[in-house]
Amino acid sequence: PRIDAGDLILYYRLDKDIAAHEVTVYEVNGNTLIGRVVAGAGDTVEVTEEGELMINGHYVNESGIFYSTPRYEGGIEYPVTLGEGEYFILADSREGGMDSRYTGPVSAGDIKGTVITVIRRNNF
Repeated sequence: PRIDAGDLILYYRLDKDIAAHEVTVYEVNGNTLIGRVVAGAGDTVEVTEEGELMINGHYVNESGIFYSTPRYEGGIEYPVTLGEGEYFILADSREGGMDSRYTGPVSAGDIKGTVITVIRRNNF
């Protein structure tokens, strides 16, 4: 559930059917980011004051994510209902990760592809 500096990422650019839990490469404000899709079109997302992720009014238990999901000061307002072609994407490193908690929903057109493998490079 973590990609480190120096790791190589291979992603599939032609995937247009993006589902929850997939790791994506996307672009926001000129920055290329990596994150996990937690919600799609029609879903309502909320991050509670206690650092819990809620989708459509239900708490989400994410296997492999070992961190709380804090709200960010100056981030978006909750709850957020996603429109057609929008995704809510969170970094696996939830504390301090640049993701939809700052930038808001990500448009399908801003998603470059889905990650298919990570090659670890330990010499960095």
